[in-house]
Amino acid sequence: MSARRLVLLLTCLVVAGMAGWFAVARWEQASQVATVVSALAAVAAVGVAAWAALPGPERRTVRVSDTGPATAGHGGRAVSGLTGPAAGLSGPVEVGRTGSADASGGGDATTGADLS
Repeated sequence: MSARRLVLLLTCLVVAGMAGWFAVARWEQASQVATVVSALAAVAAVGVAAWAALPGPERRTVRVSDTGPATAGHGGRAVSGLTGPAAGLSGPVEVGRTGSADASGGGDATTGADLS
C-alpha cells in the first residue's frame, strides 16, 4: 500500500471514529453540533492536505534511439525501435533515430514504436 493511500485510509478512520464518539456523547446544547462539525472538517482537511503533499506514483520514461536496421525474412519479424504492449507503461515513450525495418522478404517489420 502506498503512503498516499495509507494517509487517506488513516484520515478516514480517524474521522469515522470521531463521528462515532460524537454520536454517543450527550449533546446538551445546539452549539456543540457546530463544534463537532468543525472538528470533523478540520481533521479531514489535515488528512487530505497530507495526502496531497505526498508524491504520486513514479512515472518512468522509455527512450529508444539509434537502433540500426532490421530485416525480416519469410514469416519473420523485424523490429528497429520499440514494440510491445502499452498497458505496462507508466510514463511517456520517446522513440528517435530508429533504423530502417525491411519486410520485403514476406515478414513483418516495425520501425519507430508499435504499442498495440
